Amino acid sequence: MHFRTRGQKIFNVINYILVILVCLSCFLPIVNTLAISFSSPTYVAQGAVYFWPKGFTTQSYEFAINNGKFLKAFGVAIERCLLGVSINLFMLITTAYPLSKSKKQFPSRNFFMGFYVFTMLFGGGLVPWYILMHDMGLLNSIWALVLPLSVPVSSMAILMNFMRNLPPEIEEAASIDGAGNFRILWSILLPVLTPSLATVGLFSFVYHWNDWFQGALFMNNPAKYPLQTYLQTLLTNFRDLLRQSGSDYYSLLQRMNEQTGRASQLFLGLVPILIVYPFVQKYFTTGMVMGSVKG
Repeated sequence: MHFRTRGQKIFNVINYILVILVCLSCFLPIVNTLAISFSSPTYVAQGAVYFWPKGFTTQSYEFAINNGKFLKAFGVAIERCLLGVSINLFMLITTAYPLSKSKKQFPSRNFFMGFYVFTMLFGGGLVPWYILMHDMGLLNSIWALVLPLSVPVSSMAILMNFMRNLPPEIEEAASIDGAGNFRILWSILLPVLTPSLATVGLFSFVYHWNDWFQGALFMNNPAKYPLQTYLQTLLTNFRDLLRQSGSDYYSLLQRMNEQTGRASQLFLGLVPILIVYPFVQKYFTTGMVMGSVKG
């Protein structure tokens, strides 16, 4: 039986307290936002709403759902995530596989690896990035949101190291049976790569869903904003968006205010992450450990 010393017990208690405080610091703001979104604007204006709704109302959600701009932005965000995650996974798989080979198997490995690491450390800058998108005719297009970062190098490193840690006998047996590189990759390795693919796929999904800057930079038409870019404008120009909604402005202010309107739409923007994460969480730890850089 293992007996813990007094110092170890104190250390564990302190760790538990710190972990609980970190969890509360992440969880309580979400609960507060949810409570505000379902509360009467009168109580919210008084600062009386904390973690439970007061004067329960769904008016702010009805406004968000009936607001065509919110639904349009939500649809653009879904389209961006579907395209972006698909492109990211395809590019990650096809780049990580050859880079996982030894220099003897792939003589140019070090050159390409150095090239990718250089792009991770250094960038051309915002202005050249914008000029490139303009010259390629991608401005105001969904492709401007998914193509510029189609190969996340940090995710590629995770996937590459996962492949390097696989037993070489898997590929050797397939080669003896006459399988080529593409056959080995798509038919044999991909099923084994599920934990790492889920991990890098989650990173990609969270990035595409949460990013607002590229939408603001490359989209000249607000009707083509992804959700997070729309929400960013909502936070700064909520009253203008209310006036442009086509509803009676003063009647809306009696049923909701800036805080409840923002809270409801911010929470709706959080829902897809809350839905997706539980399904890939079981792969997350395995993918990170198996794909971590080994010495």
